[in-house]
Amino acid sequence: MVESPNRTGQGRAASGLRFAIELIAWITTPWALAGHSALLAVLSVVVLIGLPTVFATPGDKQQILVPVPGWVTIALVVLQVVAAVISTWVLLPTWIAVLVQVLAVLTVIAELPRWRWLWRAGGGPIR
Repeated sequence: MVESPNRTGQGRAASGLRFAIELIAWITTPWALAGHSALLAVLSVVVLIGLPTVFATPGDKQQILVPVPGWVTIALVVLQVVAAVISTWVLLPTWIAVLVQVLAVLTVIAELPRWRWLWRAGGGPIR
């Protein structure tokens, strides 16, 4: 199986952008949920950090605990992006939320080659 762009030099920029958006989601989502429910805040950490740590598509990461089709990995990244955007709009000043939204768009654009590879590794065509 050919390696994912995630494991080549081509994926460096996408990995950096993805990590930035993940970090924002990890920080802002529990914070945004804490006012409603401590349990939801803790659950968000488990979902946003735990699921991508446990589940991965073969060929996309060096070590995989539980192999999943590519579409699952794509869904986990989309979840991180959506969580980061929504949480910043809920919590932070508008100008920061706009910057995070721009970062989210850039992340999705940079992720497209990886997502195409992931889709072929267990999904359908992304053009």
